Amino acid sequence: MAARRIVIDPSIHFGQPILEGTRIPVWCVLELVQAGIPFSKIVAEYYPDLTEEDIQACVRYATELVKSEEIHIAS
Repeated sequence: MAARRIVIDPSIHFGQPILEGTRIPVWCVLELVQAGIPFSKIVAEYYPDLTEEDIQACVRYATELVKSEEIHIAS
């Protein structure tokens, strides 16, 4: 199965980013990753409808979001 894209739908979770075709918010997956839970365990025990590629898509999404953030430093 191809990795799902991250989408924003105002009618699901108030427009928070989710995995396409699900109601699973990206932040829920990222919290599990942050807790050190292996991708395989996230799929097996938490979100069996996802693939490890879906979890990687969440990490890529977060990475791109941080990379594109503008930082304003007051002098």
